[in-house]
This record gives sequence, C-alpha cells and structure tokens, in this order.
Amino acid sequence: MSVRIAPSLLAADFANLERDCNMVNNSEADWFHIDIMDGVFVPNISFGMPVLAAIQKHAKKLLDVHLMITDPDRYIEDFKRLGAGVLTVHYEACNHLHRSIQNIKSQGMKAGVALNPHTPVSLLKDLIEEIDLVCIMSVNPGFGGQKFIEQTYSKVAALKESIIQSNSKTLIEIDGGVTTENAAKLIECGADVLVAGSSVFKASNPEKEIQKLKAIG
Repeated sequence: MSVRIAPSLLAADFANLERDCNMVNNSEADWFHIDIMDGVFVPNISFGMPVLAAIQKHAKKLLDVHLMITDPDRYIEDFKRLGAGVLTVHYEACNHLHRSIQNIKSQGMKAGVALNPHTPVSLLKDLIEEIDLVCIMSVNPGFGGQKFIEQTYSKVAALKESIIQSNSKTLIEIDGGVTTENAAKLIECGADVLVAGSSVFKASNPEKEIQKLKAIG
C-alpha cells in the first residue's frame, strides 16, 4: 500500500474546523491526525474531548488520535467512544506499556506507541509484535511548525529493521516537520504514515499539498 497521509488538525484553523475537516474529507488524505495535549506531559494544551466529539461529526476518514498526556489509561474507553480508530500513547507516559496496549486493543482500536526524539527505538524490541503503529516524533512534542530533527532518518531505518526481523506488521508513522522535501527520504527509510500539519494547512492550496505528498509515496 502507498504511504498514508494524515493531516494534523493541530495546524488547522480552530475557528473553521468544519471547513478544514471537509477539506481533508475531500482530499487524497487517508487519516485525520488529532493531538490531545494536557499541558503536563507536554508544555501545551490542545483539543479536549468536546472538540474531538465535534470533529467526529464531520470526519469521514479514520481518526488517528495521539495522546500527549499523563496517565492515558484513564481515558482509553472515552476515546473509543469518541471514534478513535488508532489510539497512540507515549512510551514515556506509560508505567505499564504492555497493559496500555492490551487495553487499547480490547476496545477494538489499533494500538500505537509514540517515541520522543530522545527515546531509542530499541526499547520497543520486546513489544514490537504487539504494537500496530509506532509514531516517531521528529520534533519535540507540544507545538506545531517546528524544525525537523535529522536523526529521525536513522531511527526510522533501525525501527524498520526490527519490524522486518520480528515479521510483524507494525506501521511506522512520522510526526513533526514533514514536508514534500523530506517525505521521499522518510518513505525510503521505511515510513508508512506521514503526519503533516503546517506544511498542509499553511499552504496556499492544502488539498494540492496533500496530493503532492501522496504522489511521493
């Protein structure tokens, strides 16, 4: 399958979310990427559950929900109810990661694990077969529009090798600073899903920008 494109609504116009959701619906994008931030795990606050509920009413594609929050296990059932198809928790936020993954799967969602830039992919070796998606943060989490961290390429390649060796079907997602300029190299290293925020929503023609990203993969 070609690379999946998941526009990040963190970069959308919050005053025109319905319009921007419809743009994603009508584009060649595959998923909606939605960041939930609590101001504790990361130094920012983003969407809460009422906003996600509003997005769910308009989104016609899979909701890829990324929890940048402490103690995410408290809310797994809530995010299932709000329509998440993929629910990603941070390695750094889970005391019992295997239990968190199993809880997500028990609710019928795909389980994702996100890694901050300083967290090595080797830490997932023993769990990789249980994980549906690994989200490699290519910027420090919390804010959109940051500069892409070049070390990401080697992390993607190392993770891809681990996935192949374990014969698992884990997808690799890249979140942060993704553009048409680095997309090809990321895909070459093994990326399956590209989260694009500012590069899409700040473009003069967001739908066309999505089309360009999709064509690269």
